Amino acid sequence: MNQIFSKFVKLVAALLLFALVAAACGNDDSESSPEPAATSMPATTPDPEPVAEEPDPEPVAEELGTIVEVAVGSGQFPTLVAAVEAAGLVDTLSGEGPFTVFAPTEEAFAAALAALDLTAEELLANTELLTGVLTYHVLPLAAPAEVVLTLDGQSVTTVNGADIAVTIDGDTVKVNDATVVSTDIAASNGIIHVIDSVLLPPSP
Repeated sequence: MNQIFSKFVKLVAALLLFALVAAACGNDDSESSPEPAATSMPATTPDPEPVAEEPDPEPVAEELGTIVEVAVGSGQFPTLVAAVEAAGLVDTLSGEGPFTVFAPTEEAFAAALAALDLTAEELLANTELLTGVLTYHVLPLAAPAEVVLTLDGQSVTTVNGADIAVTIDGDTVKVNDATVVSTDIAASNGIIHVIDSVLLPPSP
């Protein structure tokens, strides 16, 4: 009986020892197991910030010349320019103004010379007549086309001192008997309108 009990005790002890060894091995395995490596996300490159476009430089407005300078520069009014120079009116029409000039075409001057039975040289030499005619083409104010269109049936006093009459018939604007053929040529000290006839002031 004692022998059986002794064997039983040894068997139990052996089982306990085996259990302890197995448990110890299990702990070693769990401690030695490598932790899973942290996965790294691929680095993302931030989108480049949009580059603000430089605004186009504003065009520099060309400075306007005086009425005389614009008339000379246009090349349309050689006889008018020569007449202004001969009459000594360059400084006047280059002044502060404002002025409105009704500028006859070259054809208009040719027709006027024929009507007056004068050559261009004779007209340019007659300073008194020339000054009277030229100043009759000038208003001492700025009158763009939109203003002229409001003057139908009215008279306007010129630098000469005599009046001109404005009449409008449909799209036709007349100053005395001259028809306005082009408008609003801008100058720094006024405006030029082109007419197809020379305006002759009334006799004193």
